Amino acid sequence: MHHLDLQVIRRALDWSRDGHRVWLCTVLRTFGSAPRAPGSLLAANDEGEWVGSLSGGCVEEEFLERLGEGAFVEPVNQLRYGDGSDPRSRVRLPCGGVLEVLVENLPADDATRAHLDFLEQALDGRRRLIREVTVPEGGRRFLEDSGQGPRVECAPRRIRIRVGAAQRLLLAGYSSVAEICARYALPLGFEVLLCDPREEVIDGVDLPGVDIRRELPSEVIAAGACHADTAVVALTHDPRIDDLAMIEAVRSDAFYIGVMGSRQTSEKRRERLRRSGGLSDAQIARIIAPIGLGLGSKTPAEIALAVLADILRVRNGIPREAL
Repeated sequence: MHHLDLQVIRRALDWSRDGHRVWLCTVLRTFGSAPRAPGSLLAANDEGEWVGSLSGGCVEEEFLERLGEGAFVEPVNQLRYGDGSDPRSRVRLPCGGVLEVLVENLPADDATRAHLDFLEQALDGRRRLIREVTVPEGGRRFLEDSGQGPRVECAPRRIRIRVGAAQRLLLAGYSSVAEICARYALPLGFEVLLCDPREEVIDGVDLPGVDIRRELPSEVIAAGACHADTAVVALTHDPRIDDLAMIEAVRSDAFYIGVMGSRQTSEKRRERLRRSGGLSDAQIARIIAPIGLGLGSKTPAEIALAVLADILRVRNGIPREAL
């Protein structure tokens, strides 16, 4: 399933190829209640067609109304919705939230199409990029992105937006902790993939919205299921599942790799992976074990919370010592 922002860019690219001017809107910052995260996209064309979402309704209506009145002729605009501080905005959000939006006016030319094509590649998981937009000139360029950190960074004359595939959580094997991780991850915006070949374990598992595959996680990973926006977690306590998944995961581009177990169990696993799995010290260092934040978790729900919190920490570029 392709996420909404990828659909937005593909539609915008089609419009541009058909000769239409495109306005590309990006959520920059949110304060208080906001249904769409920074980096979320909406696009509209010069015939009033649109795709995507900024707020779930009210902001979109106001933006499209103003666009129809001939607004946003400049290369870029930065708008603030919700608190009345921006005289160009006629909307106060009923939820009490505030969001800032970047609006880019993109002509139907080769440069625009090349830019949108790079965006499509990034959102499709083929590469990770930082998109830099200068304000107020509207200059655009891409930088390679090899790290983790805030989705959007705003400076007085420059905006940088991280662009990548939809965040994916690959659960290597089913367990009570894995089930709760799946349920937590979906509302956080993750695509969730659960892999387990054990029919006696997976039979009857019902997780709406989760892609369940009756295959060895290691085989799924080796087949290319992990891109640079994937977190791989093994939560079964079964070395046949967990160890093989780790061996393949460290050879992938996954940004987070973790496996459940005590400190003693984790040390034994490292030795197995080094001796039998043939992994180097650098590869083993990529594995977070014991997995998750040290919250004193005991129950499956508490462990799942610690795991997802640690994934979010890494995704946002926050070192453990900064917590």
